[in-house]
Order: sequence, then structure tokens, then C-alpha cells
Amino acid sequence: MESINRGEIIKVSGPLIIAKGMRDANMYDVVEVSDKRLIGEIIEMHGEEASIQVYEETAGLGPGEIVVSRGAPLSVELGPGLISSIYDGIQRPLDVLAATEGSNITRGAYAPALDREKEWDFIAQVDVGADLVNGDVLGVVQETDLLEHRIMLPPNLSGRILEINSGSYKVTDVIGKLEDENGKIHDLSLMQKWPVRIGRPYKEKVAPDEPLITGQRIIDTFFPVAKGGTAAVPGPFGSGKTVIQHQLAKWAEADVVVYIGCGERGNEMTDVLNEFPQLEDPNTGEPLMKRTILIANTSNMPVAAREASIYTGITIAEYFRDMGYVVSVMADSTSRWAEALREMSGRLEEMPGEEGYPAYLGSRLANFYERAGIIRCLGADHRVGVLTAIGAVSPPGGDLSDPVAQSTLRIVQVFWSLDSTLAYRRHFPAINWLTSYSLYSDKMDRWMNDNVTPRWSTLRQDAMRLLQEESELEEIVRLIGHDALSDGDRLKLEAARSLREDFLHQNSFDDIDTFTSLKKQHRMIELLMTWYYEAQKALEAGTDYTEIATMKVRDELARLKMVPESLIVDTAKQLSMKITNEFAALNVGGRQ
Repeated sequence: MESINRGEIIKVSGPLIIAKGMRDANMYDVVEVSDKRLIGEIIEMHGEEASIQVYEETAGLGPGEIVVSRGAPLSVELGPGLISSIYDGIQRPLDVLAATEGSNITRGAYAPALDREKEWDFIAQVDVGADLVNGDVLGVVQETDLLEHRIMLPPNLSGRILEINSGSYKVTDVIGKLEDENGKIHDLSLMQKWPVRIGRPYKEKVAPDEPLITGQRIIDTFFPVAKGGTAAVPGPFGSGKTVIQHQLAKWAEADVVVYIGCGERGNEMTDVLNEFPQLEDPNTGEPLMKRTILIANTSNMPVAAREASIYTGITIAEYFRDMGYVVSVMADSTSRWAEALREMSGRLEEMPGEEGYPAYLGSRLANFYERAGIIRCLGADHRVGVLTAIGAVSPPGGDLSDPVAQSTLRIVQVFWSLDSTLAYRRHFPAINWLTSYSLYSDKMDRWMNDNVTPRWSTLRQDAMRLLQEESELEEIVRLIGHDALSDGDRLKLEAARSLREDFLHQNSFDDIDTFTSLKKQHRMIELLMTWYYEAQKALEAGTDYTEIATMKVRDELARLKMVPESLIVDTAKQLSMKITNEFAALNVGGRQ
């Protein structure tokens, strides 16, 4: 590529280099550093001096070496071939580089993000002479068994189709020609590029009003996330953040999943890369990778690329959102990304904010999460796309006063607080029901009342109240002992224990328990709460507490989560009758 600007290095400080002679370059221009052609990005300009973060190891670089600007910002390639790919933070295909470079990828190694040799069967859906607006669908490519890739007109292009052809094409081949309103003719291909730091445009963003069904009971019932919403999963080491992200990637209602491993440990990322190709899509039986894109940027990779990986992932996700798909982005973890920001900020000698993080930490986090949402796509066909962003946060020692956690909480609408105490008790998911929250609850309750059962919000609120009262009673028990409680309070503790163990606890490695439909969640919580309501009536009627606590039906209620989805309706009816009959046998008049 012809250089736009050439300069030379005057200072090297880890991943940061200073180059002079760069007056004609622009902020966020991509540069090539030294004869090794290391990839970097301009992040600060002072006169003719540019501060550049380098996405590769800078050992061996020194003053006097050449820096060449490409004259364009860091961008991603968007087109057929994205699905099932594994990229690093700047969209280099790791599997391709591993095949050519071996396990240790050399500095300056490069391979195009999209395969330039593979041919795709393109089916045109517009005719010659058609007037198109930006974002219109030109045609489709069946990228995988699970996904139809819609080839769209770039967001900055509109005009009249002069030529369009169906057939087998490489991503760089010309599939048609378009004349814009100025009479300029543009070649159309299967691929387009987009700068990662700029959100892709859309017509309108609309308010989320429907839950993203995840199959995880504590999430769907108590702390739901909306389709197009934002959520954070903060928690200390070993509390299950990554397992929750895996569960959401596998089970959440999404057409496409973008998983960003940002600064995670190498062995943990290796597990992800080994496990994801083996996971089976529960809806189709096909490999989950046929609707997944992985971005792997481990903690031992250059720190600057970690900062870019978040933007690379969200831009790819926006591209599929623009096709009208439901897309989920899993970022694991934004704390490691923020640490990369802090390191680069320190090397730039910027004024530090709280705990050394840059003052713009909050705005950078907001730029990421605000790219989520439900949007009306560009184009004339009224497509609606959904992008949900879920970020893991790893505060040191699980301290939620950490600046990254606090900044995230000011932005996201759902907070799943992972608790190491629950994890040590082997209670998974280890989401603390007393400190977590969802600001979507009221809207989602209305949707659940309309689509699942009119009693959903009542059952959920009663169950949450019971769990909160359990916490208060446990404080009393610690002070004066269990024997000082009334029978009514002992019943509350027993019913709350059932909720915790038989509903909130969920085994992600069990074939049946790993996913629970809304239908089954409704039946489970309804039966558990029905037993509690009837038990309260029995106590008021004078029945001994011990008889209530030792009812036979309670064992079957405990096993309800292991009942297959296909049997849940019949099983629930039988258990409902048993609850009625057993309470009737206690002479409390049966169910009212």
C-alpha cells in the first residue's frame, strides 16, 4: 500500500512508541513499524510527534527505525467466512497463522481476516436498474447450515444497480456495479470494511421489551436481561464467570454469538477454544461454532491488542445485527481490558484517575455497552436487529468498589453479582440473589404475565420476598439460636431453603438441568410456592410444624428440576394433586 506518511522512532516504552515526522497522519491511523511491519495505531498527536500503541512485541525496536502510516483507521473485514473463525484482537485469523507460523507466531506475521481463495455461492436478490439505499440487501450466501449471510450495501453507499450477478465468488471478486447520485460507479463485492471505533449506523434505536431467554433459572426468573440489553457479571476468581458466559453462549436465544476472551489466562482461553467447537447447538444438533465467532487475546499477548479486541468484537457483532439477526456479545473480561487502558495511559504520562485508571475509563466503557440495543436497520425492508452485550468484570478480590465495577454498574441495566461464598458451598450459578438486580424486571414481568402465566410477577415477587426474609432470620438465628424462632419463621427458612436448593441451584454439566424452559421454570416455582402457601394455612389451622416439614411430596419437589421438559406438564399436575391430597390428610381443608 502506498504510504500516506513516513516518520521515524524517537522513543520506545514497552508497547508505546513515539515517532517524529508524522504531521500529516491522523488520530487512530494504523501504522506499520520498522522493517518487521509491526501493526500499531496512533493514539495521541503532538505537533509532528505521534504516540503509537503497537499491537505486537516491541523488543528490539530502537530510535531511527521507520514508521509508515496506512492513512486509514483500524478496521475489520466483514463478509462471508467470519462465522466459526478464531481471531486475535486485531482480527488476524489465529488458526491460519498457526498453520503457517507454528505455535509461536512471529512478529509482523499477517494473514487476511477473510479467506481470499474460498469461493461462496452468491444468490442476487436485486435486479439491474433497482434504486437502492444504504444498507439494502444485495443477495445472500449460505455461510453455514445455521446462518444465511446477507450481503448488504455498505452504509455509506446508495444509488442505482448497473450490474449484479449470481454465482460462485471470492470475497474480493466484483459481483456487481452501482452508480451513485453523483454519477460515480462503484464495484460491489461480498466484503466490506468498517473502522472498529465507530459504531455502525442505523435508522432508529428502540426500547427493549422482550427477555433474552437463557435457560438459567436465577437469571430468567429473578434477574432477566432484555434482548438488546446490557448486563455485567462481576465476581472474584473461581466464582464461575466463565461458566456462566459459556452457558449464555450456548443456550441464550441468539442467532450469532461473538465471544471475546480479553486478557484471560492462556489455559482458560485454551479450554474455550477446545470446548466451543465440540459444543452442540441445542436447537439444531449442529456444532455451536456454526453460529459463533471467537476473539482470543490472552493475558500474555501484547497489552495494546487487548484494548482493541473489545472494539473488534462489537463491530463484528454490529455487522450481523445489521442483517436483522439477534446477536449476543460476551466480553470476558472488561477488567483486563481496563488494565490495558491503564497501562497505556501510564506510559502516555496522562493524569491518573482513581486507582491509576485513566479519567476516561467510564466513557470508554459506555462507548462499548451503548453499542448494544434493538435497532431498525438501514435499508428499505424494515429489518430489526438485536445486539445484547454481556461483560464479565474481575475486580481484585471480588471488591465491587473497584473503579471498573463501579463504572460498569452506572452503565448496565442488569447486575449478576457472583459470590465466592456461594461458590465455596458448591452452589452454582453463584449469583447472589440479595445483591443482584435487573432494571428490566418490571417490563419483563409484563411480558411474562402475557406470554407465560398471569401469575408470574406475583410468584416471582413472593419468592424474592421469602429469600430476603430468610437472610434477616439467619441473622436472628446466629444471635439467639434456631429454637427461639416461631413456627412461622421456621417455615419461612424451610421454604427458602427449598427455593435455593431446588430452584436456584442449577447444574450446568447435567444434560437435563443445564437448561430450563420458561414453561418448566413456571411450573417449578409455582409448585414450590404453592407448597409454602398451603403450609402457611396449615400452620394457622393448628397443624404441627414438624408434620409439614416432613411431608413426602417435598422429596418429589426437590427432584422436579431433573424431570425432562417433555414430562414437566404431566409431572406438575401430579405433584399439584399430591400437595392438595397430603395437606387434606393433615385436616386443613385441602386447597381453597
